[in-house]
Amino acid sequence: MSGGGQHPAISAYSTGLRCRCPRCGKGRLFQGFLTLRGACEACGLDFSKADSGDGPAVFMIFILGFTVVPLIVLVEFVYQPPVWVTPFLGIFLVLGGALALLRPLKGLMIALQYRHRASDSGTTKYD
Repeated sequence: MSGGGQHPAISAYSTGLRCRCPRCGKGRLFQGFLTLRGACEACGLDFSKADSGDGPAVFMIFILGFTVVPLIVLVEFVYQPPVWVTPFLGIFLVLGGALALLRPLKGLMIALQYRHRASDSGTTKYD
């Protein structure tokens, strides 16, 4: 399924996680770290209707919470590092993970929104 008739169906997961246009898979989705472009540079798809909201941040919190917390607890019990190591490790893992995950998750949410033609009011036509 794709948003338009002349464009082939492309995996929303593939294009979203690579931060590419959900319609053609070629154009870049972002012009800055998290700022969407106005339109696709390859196929002209208008990104003004795309809004991922807080979804990427929520999923990132879940992913990091379920991975970082057990890892820190494991390090604490197995290695018993000095007191300063645990907060340093936690901050490093959470900030690094957040920076690594937020952009691909936002791209994925926008690609899924395009694929399923979702919007705040139900459905919308992107083309």
